[in-house]
Amino acid sequence: MNFNDYQKQAKSTAIFPRHEAFPYLSLGLVGEAGEVAEKAKKVIRDNYGVVSYDAEQDMVKEIGDVLWYCAVLLDHLGVRMDDAAQVNLDKLTSRKKRNKLQGSGDER
Repeated sequence: MNFNDYQKQAKSTAIFPRHEAFPYLSLGLVGEAGEVAEKAKKVIRDNYGVVSYDAEQDMVKEIGDVLWYCAVLLDHLGVRMDDAAQVNLDKLTSRKKRNKLQGSGDER
C-alpha cells in the first residue's frame, strides 16, 4: 500500500463534524501523539526502556492512529500524503547535505 491509497481509505472512515474539521483533526493528531508518548513513558517506567512485544503492538496501534489523523488532515488541506512525505524527505535531505540535521529552527 502506498500513502495515497492509505489516505483514500482513511478518508472513507472519517466521521467528524465537517464544519470543525481543522481543529478536530489537529486536536486528534496531538491527542494520538500523546498516547504514543504515554506508551513510551510506561515502557521506560515499567520495563526500564525495554520494549516488549505487547508494548510494541500497542505502539503500532497508536502510531497507526497518528497516521490516520495525518492522512485525513492532509486531505482536508488538499494535500496528497505522498506529496507531504516527499516534501519532508526533500527538507531532511537538504539539511543532511548542508550538515544541518542537528540544531533547531525550521529554516536551518
